[in-house]
Amino acid sequence: MKSASVKVEMGARVELELINQAGESEHLSLTLTSDEEADFQAGFLGVGTPLAQAILGRQAGETLPYTFGDLQQVRIIAIQPGTQKPDKTVTARRKAAVRKAIQHSDYVNAMIFAGAVNSKWGDYDIDKLDPAQWGKLNDEDEATESTPET
Repeated sequence: MKSASVKVEMGARVELELINQAGESEHLSLTLTSDEEADFQAGFLGVGTPLAQAILGRQAGETLPYTFGDLQQVRIIAIQPGTQKPDKTVTARRKAAVRKAIQHSDYVNAMIFAGAVNSKWGDYDIDKLDPAQWGKLNDEDEATESTPET
């Protein structure tokens, strides 16, 4: 099979060049994976992302318009079969991070409410709010939760 006929698809390792408005470029090498297994920092790009959608079905050598922030174009340099597999804990870590953000938001909302009630009607003690009622809020607890049991 000729490399020119290989198209970007899920599971492929793609070398890209992102070009910004100033003409500067940044090289990336990413493996396209399902959105559930995506981990951009580890080099796994979810197929539902705008970047993946822009390059899916394209061939090496193509330069495509891609406007996102200060980016203007994306050039597909090379396409290879993906050999790396995503970390199995990425989904659990993402869920734990979302849960932690929601818990923190709930706590902040309760603090805002307590402050508003206290300032308007008084007799509402902010210091009696217990962060634990919204779950674990510190990073150490987060790290232990995201590690799957064996």
